[in-house]
Amino acid sequence: MTSTILIKNGVVIDTEPEPVVLGRVDVRVDGGTITEVGPGLPVEPGAEVIDATGALVLPGFVDTHRHTWQAGIRAVAPDIDFRGYMRRIITELAPRHRPRDLYAGNLAGALECLDSGVTTLLDWSHAQFSPEHTDDAVRALSASGIRTVFGYCYGGEPGGLAAETRRVRETHFGAPGLVTMALAALGPEIAGEERALEEWRLAAELGLPVTAHLGGHGRQSAARGLAFLEEHGLLATPTTFVHALHYTDEELKRIAAAGATASVSPVDEMNLGIGYPTTGRLRAAGIPTGLSADTVVCSPGDMFSQMRTAHLLERGRPDGAGLGFTTRDALRMATFEGAQVVGLGEVVGSLRPGKQADLQLLRTDRLGMASAHDPIAAVVLNADTGCVDTVMVGGRVVKRGGQLLHHDLPAVLAALAETAEAVVVM
Repeated sequence: MTSTILIKNGVVIDTEPEPVVLGRVDVRVDGGTITEVGPGLPVEPGAEVIDATGALVLPGFVDTHRHTWQAGIRAVAPDIDFRGYMRRIITELAPRHRPRDLYAGNLAGALECLDSGVTTLLDWSHAQFSPEHTDDAVRALSASGIRTVFGYCYGGEPGGLAAETRRVRETHFGAPGLVTMALAALGPEIAGEERALEEWRLAAELGLPVTAHLGGHGRQSAARGLAFLEEHGLLATPTTFVHALHYTDEELKRIAAAGATASVSPVDEMNLGIGYPTTGRLRAAGIPTGLSADTVVCSPGDMFSQMRTAHLLERGRPDGAGLGFTTRDALRMATFEGAQVVGLGEVVGSLRPGKQADLQLLRTDRLGMASAHDPIAAVVLNADTGCVDTVMVGGRVVKRGGQLLHHDLPAVLAALAETAEAVVVM
């Protein structure tokens, strides 16, 4: 990898503190870090120059909650509700996955993210039926080249959560790298309060953030679960509320005061009948809120679809209260705000010098992007995965000229097809 990269001639969009079009300026990357953004930067001897003429240059997207292993069961349940999802996907199909199926799904799912401009991913991994499943899941993420927070959700025999979580942390996360760890909790709303106590206390002991499906199971469950977390002081551990659909405004203020974050999955929250996304209410309460694809069994896996849906549904709120939500808000959620949600706000999510060079170049030389007067609006409303020309993670180019690099894609797809055939019995 070339130590110095200079991106020239593109229209640059930054996202911190708020999305802004910087215009035709250059971006310098040294040793994987953004070091300078400005006009007319000189080309240093030995530097690689990336000509971004006709392209938008912006931070890579951040997916704050994705069940990546489900890449092999894409579109298996497009018209299902949440109860049907739990029965078909979690009860029937998940246990059929062998360790190698988790590897195939995670590798293909992570590469799908990179291909579509997602450079950071929180992998909410709840198919951990054995240590071998976990080891292969993490191995695939490391092989993919994407920046990942691996959300480990213990799925083994009762009584083994603490020991296995410690093993996972010690085995895979003892040294700094692109893949880090969070604890993906099932309590208190899914697996009960006793499990929640063990999960949050273990996370605090190991210095791990928590990501949990909270507030998506009805009004009473949301209120009871939040009260339990507060009563036991568990929100002192950094916690992401996934979905967060059924809280009052007063409860959202308490969540914000605790320093928690939220992840919204606008497509499948509607598609599964979980509830109307609370995007604007979460952000109005002061809760950093990111976007997520959640599951490709009934939702598109790209961030363009999520931004568009979030923008549409917030502005289309029946009470009319969402008309202040803008395309800039949607892009911020998909980049800088998403990075804050996964605990990497000081690492990625914007072009601030000193951050890791996780970037993407979007082509504008196509009919659906041509003559756009507002580049940010074009990203949110008009762009799609076919616009993603170049992607960089930590200064390493992983996609160039519209083609993924460093992987044998036919082999990746063949392994995923074998998983699909072995797992799905219609």
